[in-house]
Amino acid sequence: MGYELRVERPAPLTFAELANVLGRAGFEFRGSQEAGEVLARHGDGVHPVAVWDGALSGAPGSDWHVAQLVRVSSLLGADLVGEDGESYTLRDGVVEQVNGSAAYEFGKIDEILAAGPAVWSS
Repeated sequence: MGYELRVERPAPLTFAELANVLGRAGFEFRGSQEAGEVLARHGDGVHPVAVWDGALSGAPGSDWHVAQLVRVSSLLGADLVGEDGESYTLRDGVVEQVNGSAAYEFGKIDEILAAGPAVWSS
């Protein structure tokens, strides 16, 4: 797996709560209460966004994946945190990465989601 982002919050996340939020937000879930995959649609395709194994995390390959993870974490009242301690947030409709006092804007969430899961180039 590549660089991992984790959905974190003070109260433990239950599968029932996750399933409720995902269903209301239009995400799909494949798997069981113990382990599975969160999927999001774009066009005619369904794309993996995160994995569930008692905790929720993902290894984004595009801004679209980051935006989907930010969307899920916001709906859960949670933080999206990277391996290096940076956080990813949604502020005024803009997806941002915040690390200390520095912030990087990915762009407007609606535009990122509309563009789809184009993979980052190296």
